[in-house]
Amino acid sequence: MNGIEERYISLLTDFGFKRIFGTAPNKELLINFLNSLFDGAQVIKNIKYLNNEHLGDNIAARKAIFDVYCEGENGEKFIVEMQNAYQEFYKDRALFYSTYPIREQAVKGSDWDFKLTRVYTVALLNFDMKEEAFDSNTISHTVKLCDIDTNKVFYQKLDFIYVEISKFRKSEDELETLYDKWLYVLKNLSKLGQRPKALRDKVFDRLFQEAEIAKFTPQELREYEDSCKAYRDIKNSIDTAHKEGKAEGLAEGRAEGRAEGEQTKAIAIAEKMKAKGFTTAEISEMTGLDEKVIATL
Repeated sequence: MNGIEERYISLLTDFGFKRIFGTAPNKELLINFLNSLFDGAQVIKNIKYLNNEHLGDNIAARKAIFDVYCEGENGEKFIVEMQNAYQEFYKDRALFYSTYPIREQAVKGSDWDFKLTRVYTVALLNFDMKEEAFDSNTISHTVKLCDIDTNKVFYQKLDFIYVEISKFRKSEDELETLYDKWLYVLKNLSKLGQRPKALRDKVFDRLFQEAEIAKFTPQELREYEDSCKAYRDIKNSIDTAHKEGKAEGLAEGRAEGRAEGEQTKAIAIAEKMKAKGFTTAEISEMTGLDEKVIATL
């Protein structure tokens, strides 16, 4: 008997997000969500999933692993990521990730004219990004290369779309658009005891079938439980680090040192963060551990 009380999975977990949006049998769900996000600016009719693990130009280069990576029927590339906790250099990470689908379009030989297909990076953020360039009253933000004097788009084929789902506050009765419904599902699916009336559209039939935990195999259930634990541990740890940092100051906390028990706890958190791909500098910032200690983990 499993220890999960919820009826439906959380899409905020790695397992839940990839089960719904990252598998070929459920590609219609990803297509529907992206079309609701683009709201007519881009219409996706079909996609194919691509290898989400990318190596650098040589064996020593850094590896990138996307949550979801796919290609539209016109060759446009989509990176879709769920990010549950703040990272200091998340904008840098998003930009770094976008270079992989750009570089892989290069054609060997002298005849290539450098024509590229469009690349979208869609970042679903379960936190307030607190970005000065964004309208703080808006949930979705599209970033492009622009001329800063004219504010006109300089390059049309590179889009960074940030969706601060943590800011979504609408109740079931307030859902109006398909995009509203998807944001509600992303934030609240695991909290639902039954399927709400507002989500009884045909498009969500597949979603609720795939999200029902009672239908999981024992292996799927174990994987989901592990994913839930990782989600809770990492998010709670980072949220706590930020709260403590604001209240006391990270520098003061490090100067005073930590008790042996706290040191052990910090190392355990660092190990989990390292497994999730956080950089040594980010882990050091969040846990207070010396980078030399982190490097030995």
